[in-house]
Amino acid sequence: MKKIKAGVVGTGHLGKIHTKLFREVEQCEFVGIYDLDFERAKEVATEFGVKAFKELDELLAEVEAVDIVATTSAHYKLVKQSFEKHKHVFVEKPITAQIWEAEELVKEAEEKKLVFQVGHIERFNPALLALEKYELNPLFVQTDRLAQFNPRGTDVAVVLDLMIHDIDIILSLIDSEVKNVNASGVAVVSDQIDIANARIEFENGAVANVTASRISQKKMRKMRMFQRDAYLSLDFNSGTTEVYRLVNPEKMPPNPFINFGEMGIGEKKKLVVYEQPEVKEINALKLELEYFINSIQHDKKPIVSGKDGLKALRVAEMIIKKIEEARIS
Repeated sequence: MKKIKAGVVGTGHLGKIHTKLFREVEQCEFVGIYDLDFERAKEVATEFGVKAFKELDELLAEVEAVDIVATTSAHYKLVKQSFEKHKHVFVEKPITAQIWEAEELVKEAEEKKLVFQVGHIERFNPALLALEKYELNPLFVQTDRLAQFNPRGTDVAVVLDLMIHDIDIILSLIDSEVKNVNASGVAVVSDQIDIANARIEFENGAVANVTASRISQKKMRKMRMFQRDAYLSLDFNSGTTEVYRLVNPEKMPPNPFINFGEMGIGEKKKLVVYEQPEVKEINALKLELEYFINSIQHDKKPIVSGKDGLKALRVAEMIIKKIEEARIS
């Protein structure tokens, strides 16, 4: 199958990582990079042995797709310019800084039949992928995403910087509209919200309690899900998953990892089975770039589409609004 010509826009910390990995994607013919700081672009180009372009339009003229790894505030302009040249786009999360920007870009991608993928990398985390064989229908979700302070990313609230990862996953798992949001948060070391907690209630009765902080002493990325007959624990840092399931004795799996005995009342007692799903060693970023190229080659919807990015942004903005309202009152 014909390789897709692609390039990277943005040569900061993440941009360098994207450049390194995109060159390793088998179905991609890597063309080069662009950055507003041309001197910076030339340095990175020399490091990786690729071409640096002085103008974005020069790069767009030679590729079929671009990977945009710039500051959030620049996403709208860069994606729109790429769409105007009829190029497929992968853009890092969050999709844009403003909802109206994302709405316009999603609409344009649909009209022009362009692949538009958003870089919510945790969808490709081994801990989550290990649950593919399970039927997931969570009724309560608890997430904790804590990070040590890093000036990079403080141009936006922690809701858009970190929490949006978990918002995206939750929205992909709970097939229901958001009914209500309550939230609180504070700015501590930056001008933006640095710590936030939100309770998201869905029309089907499901609830998600989401916490994010970028001024923690330790790093944590955990998600716990409770659903009918099961409890699942995911550690996105280690890429490991644990599953506790209630099963009828007659449906006992052949080789359970551990059997904890019975739970329940009367004749409704079930066996408690503990399992550790097989986790594959993968590079999540490389995998999402491979899926992006695959979507272009096979003309199919990406796993994390522009619409998905827009949905996550809308909920994130609801949370930020609730926090700001609480601070004003």
